[in-house]
Amino acid sequence: MSCGMNRILIYILFIAVVLGCGLLIGINNIPGEWYQSLVKPSFNPPNWIFAPVWSILYVIIGFVGARTFLNHRRTAAMRFWVAQMIFNFAWSPLFFGFREIAMALIVIIALLISITGFIVVSRKQGGLSALLFTPYLAWVAFATLLNTSIFLMN
Repeated sequence: MSCGMNRILIYILFIAVVLGCGLLIGINNIPGEWYQSLVKPSFNPPNWIFAPVWSILYVIIGFVGARTFLNHRRTAAMRFWVAQMIFNFAWSPLFFGFREIAMALIVIIALLISITGFIVVSRKQGGLSALLFTPYLAWVAFATLLNTSIFLMN
């Protein structure tokens, strides 16, 4: 198999794994009656918005992960990418599954820090990956504000 074909397969694999795991975690941690009963801030978006936004973000995260793996495998950027995936995948089970709003808040702050770290170090390696992670950073910053508000209101 050619080198170009291997690169394409790595991109497909990263995107499929990130999107697949994200969807699986989402399906297994659906906001239920407990979440509906929580007091939420006025800026809380409708529930239907989360699945499409996260699906798009997971495709971007997978693409950036593959790009980083192929070009900067043994760097801080790859370590930050892995760290943000761990925190990302831990948040929903903590918040929705275990109903641990405070622990989820700690995890989402760690996620925000790891995304920021990734952007800072990957900017030095070209910048495209940093640029692609900017909407992800904005969404997670908003989600952190939501998590904080729900924690304080409940």
